[in-house]
Amino acid sequence: MGLLLDDATKGDQRVAVISGGGSGHEPMHAGSIGSGMLDAACPGLLFTSPNAVQIGVATEWADRGKGVVHVVKNYTGDVMNFTVAANHAGVEVAQVLVDDDVATEIDNDDSPGRRGTGATVIVEKIAGAAAARGDDLQAVARVAQRSADQSRSMSVALQPGHSPTSDRATFDLADGQIEIGVGIHGEPGVERRDIAGAQLTAAALVEELLDGILGSHGNPNGDVMLFVNSLGGTSQLEQDLIFGEALKQLTDRGLKVRRGMRGALVTSLNMAGISLTLTVLDDELIELIDAKTSAPAWPGTVNDPEYAEAILVDNETQPDSGEENAWLTRFVERLAASYDDLTALDREAGDGDFGQNMEAAFGDVVTPVRGTDADVLNFFAHRMLVRAGGTSGAVLGTFFRQMADAFAGVDSRDADGSAFAEALAEGLERGVDAITQLGGAKEGDNTLVDALAPAARAAKDASGSVDEVLAQVFAPAVEGAKATRGMQATKGRASYLGESAKHVPDPGAIAVTWLFGEAGVDEF
Repeated sequence: MGLLLDDATKGDQRVAVISGGGSGHEPMHAGSIGSGMLDAACPGLLFTSPNAVQIGVATEWADRGKGVVHVVKNYTGDVMNFTVAANHAGVEVAQVLVDDDVATEIDNDDSPGRRGTGATVIVEKIAGAAAARGDDLQAVARVAQRSADQSRSMSVALQPGHSPTSDRATFDLADGQIEIGVGIHGEPGVERRDIAGAQLTAAALVEELLDGILGSHGNPNGDVMLFVNSLGGTSQLEQDLIFGEALKQLTDRGLKVRRGMRGALVTSLNMAGISLTLTVLDDELIELIDAKTSAPAWPGTVNDPEYAEAILVDNETQPDSGEENAWLTRFVERLAASYDDLTALDREAGDGDFGQNMEAAFGDVVTPVRGTDADVLNFFAHRMLVRAGGTSGAVLGTFFRQMADAFAGVDSRDADGSAFAEALAEGLERGVDAITQLGGAKEGDNTLVDALAPAARAAKDASGSVDEVLAQVFAPAVEGAKATRGMQATKGRASYLGESAKHVPDPGAIAVTWLFGEAGVDEF
């Protein structure tokens, strides 16, 4: 325990602002020290309030002759120790209480009330900015308290944090469970929920958190600030996902997000989880949020946002004319049954995105597929190039484009087997050549070429009906895909893994065999 102090503006005659709380929530409060925010911070032991002596020393040190504001989170130990320090301070003190956590909003006189959580850094910013512009003690306290009163938060944890002092998890949460409404020390929330086998989506979590927050707020209208906070172990990508979903839902509910930020500002060690904070704004609060500060933890991107949802513009519609295109319908259906299996394979053989990319391209394709072979294959090419990512998008987009060109004027629904076989052979050969030219992959490199190349050779000699031609091509394609098990990849992401990926068949090679016939992933 100790004090963290800002000497830079010690000579200024103005109101000072201090705060503090248990360690383990960094960068709160130490990261809030700087001009325009906190003058001092009092860190306690891990998840433990600072003591009154610390707070008292910090209060008297920070005083610039105009009094000191204490920003206090509504936890019993924090409130008691800050109150004792204020009562014995030799300077004038005003207290601001932050109580934003709606998970502990219990309507009875015995309850300590809402906990102080994510809104604390916003209140510190507003108090520090008001002090920096020269407001007197009571004015600083009033505007800071207003921001606290107009803030609500709620959290969800997917995994507990790890305590460095005890070498244990900060609380018990079994695999397949989440904690809704968790506190920043790992205190229980509203509900511990089993999610095994359930689909946990960002949209559903955000909706539940916003329902609690806005219900406590009295369903406000107008301008708000949105703060998406990592509890310590949540990636920036996941924070951005939550922020985007919360922005969309708030907009749909008629609220305008005038200011927003995301980051790991109020943590619970390395807990995997997030909190949402919503502050109802007015012009003065916006001015104070936007004011400059040198505090290192306050993000510089909070100012002057114009938020709008980024939407993929894809005007390419699925062909829907005529009768069912049987062989391409079966391909889409085989993919749809195996997205997760393809992703699981790719986790072993590459970077784990192949099934996800195929789902991005084909997941909303309506079956049965209708249209000529050329039209449908061109649609497949577009989907891979526009909707999928990574190598698979470029490779399969190129392949399907070549196939579509070869099938111009040939339709499996009315062509005889010889015409279909000729178009298929030409399309496969052109596709393999284009893939080789694009990325250098050739037969034996442990890629989808190992399935397509033997299929192309077989198609040249195939005869009979369309289904008979596909069957004759399917067998060598499967053998080629099976041969990738035991090969060491020399192209693609799997090539970086060396010997460790040799036992895994290439998922792309498996997927392209489904153009010709059906075999489960476990058959390769």
